[in-house]
Amino acid sequence: MNVLAKIYVTLKGSVLDPQGAAVTHALHALRYEAVQDVRIGKYMEVTLEADTRERADELVRGMCDQLLTNPVIEKYTFELVEAR
Repeated sequence: MNVLAKIYVTLKGSVLDPQGAAVTHALHALRYEAVQDVRIGKYMEVTLEADTRERADELVRGMCDQLLTNPVIEKYTFELVEAR
């Protein structure tokens, strides 16, 4: 089956996010004072072929752990949907 993995990568909470801080500051300058914090991340879509959903999950975790993220400073989540 063809599977689309939607992967969301963000910095761990303990890691400073200067880009997010700059966006927070800019939003405050635009009078969006309700904004308390902004964290900047990455979004990726990977289409893959897998026999089962469990195998697709295993493949995506491997890709994220080995290449797509830096596990020292980033965390990730993903969802699998049937690709069209």
